[in-house]
Amino acid sequence: MTIDVQPIADLGPDDRVAFFERDAGIEAVREDVRGIVDRVRTEGDVAVREFTSEFDGVEVGNLEITDDCERAYDEIDNGIRAAIETAAANVREFHEAQLPEDWRREFDTGRELGRRFRPLERVGVYVPGGSAAYPSSAIMGVVPAVVAGVDHISVVTPPADDLNPVTLAAIHAAGADAVYSVGGAQAVAGLAYGTESITSVQKIVGPGNKWVTAAKAEVRGDVEIDFLAGPSEVVVVADETADPDLVAAELLAQAEHDPNASVVAVTDDEATAEAVAATVDERAGEREREGVIRAALENDASGVLRARSMSEAILFTESYAPEHLSIIAADDEALLERIDSAGSVFLGPNTPVAAGDYASGTNHVLPTNGGARVSGGLSVETFLRSTTVQRLSSEGLADLGETITTLADAEGLEAHAESVRTRLEDDAAE
Repeated sequence: MTIDVQPIADLGPDDRVAFFERDAGIEAVREDVRGIVDRVRTEGDVAVREFTSEFDGVEVGNLEITDDCERAYDEIDNGIRAAIETAAANVREFHEAQLPEDWRREFDTGRELGRRFRPLERVGVYVPGGSAAYPSSAIMGVVPAVVAGVDHISVVTPPADDLNPVTLAAIHAAGADAVYSVGGAQAVAGLAYGTESITSVQKIVGPGNKWVTAAKAEVRGDVEIDFLAGPSEVVVVADETADPDLVAAELLAQAEHDPNASVVAVTDDEATAEAVAATVDERAGEREREGVIRAALENDASGVLRARSMSEAILFTESYAPEHLSIIAADDEALLERIDSAGSVFLGPNTPVAAGDYASGTNHVLPTNGGARVSGGLSVETFLRSTTVQRLSSEGLADLGETITTLADAEGLEAHAESVRTRLEDDAAE
């Protein structure tokens, strides 16, 4: 059998490391990526073209393909265009609901405080591509930036002899301002530092392979990034009411992403666990990407786990902090209340993770490798910066004066204290 049932109580130290300390595998390529980034930073388009030829086997003329995206949108099948527009509209609607409002109010006499939000000017979105089609990643990366009000959105997507028109069309529909046919670490470096063709940006977002992720780690500090995402992962929490076919379907769906994907089902019901494992093994052979699926199922961070209680299942899930969490149980809302760490949650038997991947409206660019313990997925806030605003009246400053000067003197910052005393003395003189 491809995937075994394991009791959570029997997991040893190595098993727990595999489940709870997943990583994106970037250290193995970090040194090579550093060399790529350095050359793009100093040599610009020349280095980008050289690496594109070496790694992608494509000789690129003009790096910018913005017009190609518009043509692709006009030429694709009407049904595909309609699906792209529906997905983009749903993502736009959800993210518009996230827009924060500027505010300011008086907290007490003479102390007015507030907060305001402004978009970044330039951002870069990495859209995986090449010979494959990832229109959903274009929508997920670009639309929130448009909603946030970003002035200029650059997209990079890997080149191919025949670029996938569906991906190009989705990039156009999402609202990108400039699109470049470049991928991998060289694309990230181009966005970070700019080249003769590529406009530099303030922040880079979007999923990619370990070379892309390692490059984002390398340029972080010179530009902002969203987070370092690794292979896809899902945890399905199920009770005895769950249909094993649905649980198995979720595991297979995530497993087909990548041989390094992590897929886990956890249940407190032994019969359900055995049925899920058997169904996964049977259905894997029916999938087109069987080889990729079976490799992912054999990953040390994948498995069907049997808990002694639902509390143990919840404890495991919280420690795992999955990118995707599916809860298929009689009282899914009660279980959700007990879990804080998950990138995106899918409740009930009629909510496949694929809905969030494509068209429900939520964002599928999510933290992996336990990142959900401390951060959320891509959102409008990713593309905004906040500023606090304050105004004190003379009465407000007088009320705070002793507090400020006492603390400033205690820290040995005499000029800080004097900046307050000077104002108080001026007011007294009047």
